[in-house]
Amino acid sequence: MVAVTTRIVEYRAQIARTCFIVLAGVALMTLAAKVQIPFWPVPMTLHTLAVMAFAVGLGPRVAVSIFLAYLAAGAAGFPVFAGSPERGIGVAYIAGPTGGYLAGYLAASWLVGWLTSGKALLGRLSAMLIGMVVIYALGVAWLALYVPSAQLLAVGVFPFLFGDLVKIAVVAIGSTLLPGSRQRQREISR
Repeated sequence: MVAVTTRIVEYRAQIARTCFIVLAGVALMTLAAKVQIPFWPVPMTLHTLAVMAFAVGLGPRVAVSIFLAYLAAGAAGFPVFAGSPERGIGVAYIAGPTGGYLAGYLAASWLVGWLTSGKALLGRLSAMLIGMVVIYALGVAWLALYVPSAQLLAVGVFPFLFGDLVKIAVVAIGSTLLPGSRQRQREISR
């Protein structure tokens, strides 16, 4: 009986820790969306950095949970997205021109988390580059509903490409300097 009670307590503690990590992740994702770094030709947010860092550091399950909770908060009308509430809130924002990028971030959260498991620096870099391709592919495909096809790359990729490569490099270096972050998270969840 004591063993069963102990397992229940441990399971509840694990759920509480995971919920805390997800809520903290949503707060950090919101902050990443709101922070704008002066960059040319458009200001840069830290969205890509946060998505990649969560995927590399916490793995696909927690990274996807964070992004789904972030999307749910945004869909519910909380101003969590970049440019909100000025550019709209809720489902209207998600269905707007940046909706494909949001879908790409969700897909990349899982894909990068899965591909980086147990990988060294080059494997993590490769996985994040693949994730970036997914983000841009879904983003540009959705953006095509709003922008003429001749302007898609000029509007939806080129202004952000260098900044996203810098953010990926930052995450790669950070994950090398903080090895075992995913392992530590697993140990905390036990």
